[in-house]
Amino acid sequence: MLESLKKMFSGNEGEVPVNTGSKPDISREKSAELYEKAKNYFPGGVNSPVRAFKSVHGTPLFIQKGDGCFVWDADGNQFIDFCGSWGPLILGHNHPKVREKVTEVMQNGMSFGAPTALENELAELIIKNNKFVEKIRFTSSGTEAVMSAIRLARGFTGRDKIIKFDGCYHGHSDSLLVKAGSGLVTFGETSSAGVPKAFAQETIVLPLNDTEALTQAFAQFKEEIAAVIIEGIPANNGLLMQDTAYLEFLQNICKENKSLLIFDEVITGFRLGFEGAAAYYGLKPDIVTYGKIIGGGLPVGMYGASAEIMGHISPDGGVYQAGTLSGNPIAMAAGIAQLSELLRSGFYKELNNKATEFAESLQRFATARNYKVKVFHVGSIFWIAFTDKDKIRRADDIEHSSMEKFKIMHRELLNRGIYLGPSGYEVGFVSAAHTKIELEKAKRAIFESLDVVFRNK
Repeated sequence: MLESLKKMFSGNEGEVPVNTGSKPDISREKSAELYEKAKNYFPGGVNSPVRAFKSVHGTPLFIQKGDGCFVWDADGNQFIDFCGSWGPLILGHNHPKVREKVTEVMQNGMSFGAPTALENELAELIIKNNKFVEKIRFTSSGTEAVMSAIRLARGFTGRDKIIKFDGCYHGHSDSLLVKAGSGLVTFGETSSAGVPKAFAQETIVLPLNDTEALTQAFAQFKEEIAAVIIEGIPANNGLLMQDTAYLEFLQNICKENKSLLIFDEVITGFRLGFEGAAAYYGLKPDIVTYGKIIGGGLPVGMYGASAEIMGHISPDGGVYQAGTLSGNPIAMAAGIAQLSELLRSGFYKELNNKATEFAESLQRFATARNYKVKVFHVGSIFWIAFTDKDKIRRADDIEHSSMEKFKIMHRELLNRGIYLGPSGYEVGFVSAAHTKIELEKAKRAIFESLDVVFRNK
């Protein structure tokens, strides 16, 4: 059965696909009704901006159900999902072991605002298998974890300024909603209304992959920089793979200037491997932040560091951070179940091999067709970029006009039962639930959609 399906959906990747024309649009009637109603309650009808589908065709899809590698919307359309709640569903939707653990724990109550043994169990599981943290603090989101890590770095060093990089996203806290200024080394400018200019004046925004800019920044603000924060692998604005040499330079210049290096691993943590991008590059950041993957997709985050640095967090130290729902038992239960699966022998090898074969197949097809497409990938993360550049390391290397091609592709993929995040700047994720059959179907749908894109160019 599998072999016959593979022949049906794969074949020679350079051959003419099954359907090279546009397909009829899926029904969005119920989703559209829900969206119109939602606009009465929420700004733009959504609770997070990218969900509004402003960068792609049509009204947002309201998701009703997820199971394995599939999601279903309110109109009953079924999709093979490569968004995975923006990455944390590494086991797929509604994984039975996660669901069973959550259901078991829920029988005893869902929130206490007090310590539970589940916090200890999840913390021990993480710390025993991650050499980059000795103590941790759970939060309720990745944004909260990063915000707290910045405060910790400032409290530990007694300094105020931080360096972030253009093209890296670290959540919506005031200090980090800052875009690049006009010069090589300038203070950032607010990128959102409501962020005081004074906050932006404490944030220096530099281009990625630029050692000269880092050198100048540290020369200009030598004893004022508390920390440098960077995504483990920038994956919120394309997939911007960095050279190991550049990251080693970053680590060394931080050490030389007694500034802390923060790895934001909200996307890469436990996704590239159990120890994330830090292990991938063989680096040792001073503070690491993680997101909802440690809670099986439930609202949770975490930051961690050495016992010395974490000793500055209240109640042991003077850096205050608290959260009523931090260590919520339901999130802890989901995390215990999910991370236990990730520690299974061969889990990451199997997942990453599957994702690599998928991404390389897409690239072979695009190359054979002479399409201006590059499929960048690392671990189980991939990004389809409409470019002929072999490497994209900085945000300003992304061609904004290429997003029009993504808009066409996204519509064609939805019509073929494939769900990607509704923005060409967002990456896709392969989960353990994606089987060879679904991946072959997805490849064929992407082949057909690319043919439509470039037929219409």
